[in-house]
Amino acid sequence: MAGNDSDSGTSTIEQIYQKKTPLEHILLRPDTYVGSIEMQENKLWVWDSEQNTMVFRQIQYVPGLYKIFDEILVNAADNYQRDKKMNKIDVTLDPERGMISVWNNGKGIPVAVHQEYGIYVPELIFGQLLTSSNYDDTKKKTTGGRNGYGAKLANVFSKRFIIETADSERMQKFSMEWTDNMSKKSHPTITKLKKSEDYTCITFYPDLERFGMSSLNKDILDLMTKRVYDMAGSTGKSVKVFLNQKEISIKNFKDYIDLYIKDPTMPKIYENPSERWEVGISISEGVFQQVSFVNSICTSKGGTHVNHVADQLINAISGAIQKKNKKLDIKNNQIKQHLWVFVNSLVENPCFDSQTKETMTLKPSSFGSKCELSEKFIKEVVNCGIIDHVVAFAKAKTEAQLGKKVKSKKNEKIYLNKLEDANLAGTKNSRECTLILTEGDSAKTLAVAGIEVVGRDKFGAFPLKGKLLNVREASHKQLMANEEIQNIMKIVGLQPKKEYEDLGELRYGCIMIMADQDLDGSHIKGLIINLIHFFWPGLLKTTGFVKEFITPIVKATKGHDSISFYTLHEYEAWSKAEDRKSWNIKYYKGLGTSTSKEAREYFGNIQRHRIEFLYDNDQRDGDAIDMAFNKKRSDDRKRWLAALDPDTFLDMSEPQISVSDFINRELILFSNYDNIRSIPSVVDGLKPGQRKIIFSCFKRKLKGEIKVAQLAGYVGEHSAYHHGEQSLATTIVGLAQNFVGSNNINLLLPIGQFGTRLLGGKDMASPRYIFTNLSQVTRKMFILEDDYLLNYQKEEGQKIEPNWYVPIIPLVLINGADGIGTGWSTCIPPYNPIELIQVYRDRINGNSFDGIRLKPWFKGYTGTLDWIEGNGGGYEIKGVFERLDGNILRITELPIGKWTTDYKKFLEELAQAENPIVTDIKEYHTENRIDFHIEVPTLQHFSDSEIMKIFKLQSSLSMNNLVLFNPERKIKKYPGIKEILEEHYTIREDFYEKRKEFLVSQTTAEVTIISNKVRFILEVINNELIINKKQKAILITELKRKGFTTKSELEKIFKDPKIHQVEDKETEQENDEVVESGTIKAKEYDYLLGMPLWSLTYEKVEQLKKEEQEKIHELETLKNTSIYDMWGKDLDELKKVIEEEWENEERERNKVPAVKGKTKKTAKRATKVPAREKKDNLKQTTIKPPTKIITQSDDERKGKIRKINISKEKGYEVIEDITAATSESSDFKNPLGARKRKNSIEDTKNKKSKLMPNAEMIIASESEDEEFEL
Repeated sequence: MAGNDSDSGTSTIEQIYQKKTPLEHILLRPDTYVGSIEMQENKLWVWDSEQNTMVFRQIQYVPGLYKIFDEILVNAADNYQRDKKMNKIDVTLDPERGMISVWNNGKGIPVAVHQEYGIYVPELIFGQLLTSSNYDDTKKKTTGGRNGYGAKLANVFSKRFIIETADSERMQKFSMEWTDNMSKKSHPTITKLKKSEDYTCITFYPDLERFGMSSLNKDILDLMTKRVYDMAGSTGKSVKVFLNQKEISIKNFKDYIDLYIKDPTMPKIYENPSERWEVGISISEGVFQQVSFVNSICTSKGGTHVNHVADQLINAISGAIQKKNKKLDIKNNQIKQHLWVFVNSLVENPCFDSQTKETMTLKPSSFGSKCELSEKFIKEVVNCGIIDHVVAFAKAKTEAQLGKKVKSKKNEKIYLNKLEDANLAGTKNSRECTLILTEGDSAKTLAVAGIEVVGRDKFGAFPLKGKLLNVREASHKQLMANEEIQNIMKIVGLQPKKEYEDLGELRYGCIMIMADQDLDGSHIKGLIINLIHFFWPGLLKTTGFVKEFITPIVKATKGHDSISFYTLHEYEAWSKAEDRKSWNIKYYKGLGTSTSKEAREYFGNIQRHRIEFLYDNDQRDGDAIDMAFNKKRSDDRKRWLAALDPDTFLDMSEPQISVSDFINRELILFSNYDNIRSIPSVVDGLKPGQRKIIFSCFKRKLKGEIKVAQLAGYVGEHSAYHHGEQSLATTIVGLAQNFVGSNNINLLLPIGQFGTRLLGGKDMASPRYIFTNLSQVTRKMFILEDDYLLNYQKEEGQKIEPNWYVPIIPLVLINGADGIGTGWSTCIPPYNPIELIQVYRDRINGNSFDGIRLKPWFKGYTGTLDWIEGNGGGYEIKGVFERLDGNILRITELPIGKWTTDYKKFLEELAQAENPIVTDIKEYHTENRIDFHIEVPTLQHFSDSEIMKIFKLQSSLSMNNLVLFNPERKIKKYPGIKEILEEHYTIREDFYEKRKEFLVSQTTAEVTIISNKVRFILEVINNELIINKKQKAILITELKRKGFTTKSELEKIFKDPKIHQVEDKETEQENDEVVESGTIKAKEYDYLLGMPLWSLTYEKVEQLKKEEQEKIHELETLKNTSIYDMWGKDLDELKKVIEEEWENEERERNKVPAVKGKTKKTAKRATKVPAREKKDNLKQTTIKPPTKIITQSDDERKGKIRKINISKEKGYEVIEDITAATSESSDFKNPLGARKRKNSIEDTKNKKSKLMPNAEMIIASESEDEEFEL
């Protein structure tokens, strides 16, 4: 190609075409080798000596000068890779003399003559260009040198360059000096070492004039100082780094990261995945930042090593965002903009984009190692707050779009489905208009009925679909898709983030919230206040802009008088002071309970029902809203809830309440309830919904199959459940599921399709088509006799489930628990119940729980759990795989929580990737067992640990979030399972004491009853007591005079106070007889006067005496039985039933027909169990169900006595009093009473009765086919 230079006509060929030596070329074209040699201005990280930290600031520096210094510094660091005994680098920066010196005590350069080149090796490598020890690419090196320039460049660009090295192997020291840009050199000086030592020191005086400088300015010195600190951070604690004879205090890379992040609120997450990789992560504000090193080289522009780390994190963060915000479309680059990545790596034979080595370009496959970040580290990064930053950025980016979407003109008519717009909305009178936001359509109907009173001109209504979005945590894309919030903005005429000085700019002058007076209604009010505060805090500060409309929660009526109560606290205070029996009490479960007539009454007295929210100041009210709804302030919410007074309520009698009072006195009750329904009790391991189900099953005496939908309805009716029956049905299904990863013990039986591990239980059939029943294990876990000792709750005048049950071993450790509430969450792993039974057996035998180390256990799981230290400890759950012939990977178990169908989808994604590692998938599994056969062409290249990682066959199980409600119903975080065991054991031990006391007092009362009956019959037979033709009052007086024990005295014998707490006091009063004898109520002797006429025989006396002796013997046996013997027997029975259930489940899975023997009974567990069999089972235990005193009045005997029904077919002799009739409403009455008896038909026929004529006596008796009632 011909040249066309303009100077070609005047220049000679020799002038045009020149040849330069390598040295001349470097000096002529320095930018190729060291970068620009001109002063530049740029923003870089430098050391700030005043703040002792790194700062990102604008500086003036010469890149070429900085580079030659860096080459010498990296040379010193490389020596550490060659000689691990090296432990010191000493750098001197002398700006006055213009001198730089770098010294290290690594192995010295050989002081020997190179046989090929005839010069000493130190002179060769520092004074000859293109010489290097790094040219052999077959050797894997983790040093910074590569192209043979390196330190020589510092020589070329220096006025003086001095090398001094000590070689302990040859006991010689070498020194030599070059001057004038390496053009001149001195003769080498070789001296003998006096002592064995190794070191290398390079001292050079940069040619500052060539760099356009007269001295080393502050900016370049700060930049060089920063590189010295880099060395301290990247070489690790083994090498001490000194600057100007002062040791740098940075011991490791983790300390080094701290130099950049001084803000204590900023996350700093560090991991050392392997000896070649160190990684630190923090959050960046909208611009990706990285600080990285490859073999101590500062790669200021990053490269493939940084991408190798960042990509792993970006994928994890993206997955987490998509999981929580499925509709949020955030690109990986957007996530990357919020990452600050620190990487310190050792890479084999690295390559860069230029000699300046600012960007590494080596492919990750050639790194010589992989940076495999742990799941724990990735999880910490995901949860460090970066998601909030990414989402917030997305919100800001789309805010303008939302504003355009909801923009409407003030006077524009709004046409929205279900909107009842005020006639004056959007007019000049719009500030006088009120928009009523209702909780659902039925509430809107109530509002419309009420608006009839106040008029449609100034009142509009719009129903909300459930709960509003928490805008404080939502992305703007969520807001763009959220019709509810957009509709509110359109109706009111609001623009996001706009400040409104005049309410006249809006279509409505205020918002009035009309929600149920329950806890969920409080949450809805809070979410609306949160919406206004987040977007338009100025409007919330405007008095009267946000109001609420309250309705009664309870109403008491008597004749024409009516009293409305707006809080349960207010009602309960009234009921304690007022005789409730004369009032009709109505509970309002929601706005739908109120009639249209009542709605007109509410609006007719609107001043009483309308309350304004007042916002006084940001510090109090604004902070209260932020604390309640800001996801980041979970610790504040924990403290907030911990300080909750159980008697807290919000007074609804005032026309105004502050926002902070609403948050701290009303919304807090919802937040507390959110925890209660999400986190179980340490005592019974149940959440309220689960407890209501168990309570209802016990109350119903469930002993046969029942549809899940039917049971859900029963639970809702009998336990004051306030949510939908679908939610109950889901909870019932959850209690019955028994696939791997669900329950170790299912309290209910799954009769039908209750879900499998294919979809983690989501493949359950409709509740209408599946049946359930109580498992035999349940009543072995929750002992029947304990039911009489529990503290039952009362709601809406209805007795419901207890505060907690008391299983004989901790159920919460058997099935585990997961839940997310407000401020708190919990994760309790499950354990083997057989092991827990043994632990408790050891404990009742005198051993302590100290040193106990149980491993979590999942029934049927074939994978492994390995303990991992750190961060409170935990377990690594690993699936199971094996390598078959060829390239087939067989997976036979997945980590707990990974379901078969979801995992199949993951494998399909691997197979459909751009460079698939999976080429074929075959499935041989069932609904219970996992069996994937996967073809992986490169299988032999993967280690077992790599397979675990690539195929996601491992997960972690934390042990540092053991949160439960303690026995006092206060939320508590337990340090370990030992403390959970101790707390449960203490309660259970106390209940065995109470149970024994209960049974002793019960049996004592029974002995007393029998004794009194014997004496009574004998006195009647012997005419010592005449009962016929006497008024009842006289007879009762005579019985008292003769010292017969009254029912009240029997109850004192039967003394456990909790038994009597179960009785509804009001019902007791209502059932008291009017007829009295002095101070003795007529029913006090019904257990004697209520005996049948044919009981007045000598045969009956003998029978009762025999029963009395049996009872006395039973009482003595009971007194001599320790609570620990009782406990041990219960544990044995529980263990037996659990093992039988498991055998039966395993047989069912393997489809093996049931065999005769001990499992025959469990095979029929879904059928009705006859009471006779139940009674026989009960007789095998020391503990017997309590009896019940049945009494009746004269009126009852005369008009309400059931007809005698002697069932000859069953052989029963039954005469029942109407008061003894079993019904659901009579549950949990006083358990004292007459024993059930059975006589054969023959005994009845042949009985020679000696009866007193005209005796008016009956006995309450029950069929044995009926269960004992509570």
